[in-house]
Amino acid sequence: MKNTALLVVDVQNALVDGNPYNIDKTLSNIKELIDSCRTRKVEVIYIQHDGEKNDELKPFSSGWDIHSSIYPKESEKIIRKNYNSAFKNTELEAYLCSKSIETLILVGMQTEYCIDTTCRVAFEKGYKLIMPEHTNTTFDNEILSGKEIYEYHNFYIFKDRFAEVDSLDKIIESINK
Repeated sequence: MKNTALLVVDVQNALVDGNPYNIDKTLSNIKELIDSCRTRKVEVIYIQHDGEKNDELKPFSSGWDIHSSIYPKESEKIIRKNYNSAFKNTELEAYLCSKSIETLILVGMQTEYCIDTTCRVAFEKGYKLIMPEHTNTTFDNEILSGKEIYEYHNFYIFKDRFAEVDSLDKIIESINK
């Protein structure tokens, strides 16, 4: 997939340790996708959220670190952010432009916050978006389960409006072509 990058958003220890919906499958799928991208020389970019001073995502704390199961290689780009959008006040857009990236494969946490906002901003900026099934997740809230939030966003908001949402196998097959 020419001019494509994989964005891995906020897969950080504190969030993973919180046990969101379907986390084991989500991590396994993200790892499989990362491995496939690395093999095919599709750039992998990590987005890491900086929390506040007393937050579980406080910079340089163990909760802030990217989860060991998908940890970046030394050569892979890490972009830190302070907002739900991976684009707001970060170097992401300039970096993507410098690499002539036109398509983003978007995975990570949390579905209704940073994934949703990054998806919509990327769409507005003209990027083609691909979101493999079961590669983003979130937590239950007072109204909906994590599963309901995941399904609603992926299949009623993202799919066919903002992004191509398809099976992991189909996305990996297209990467391997």
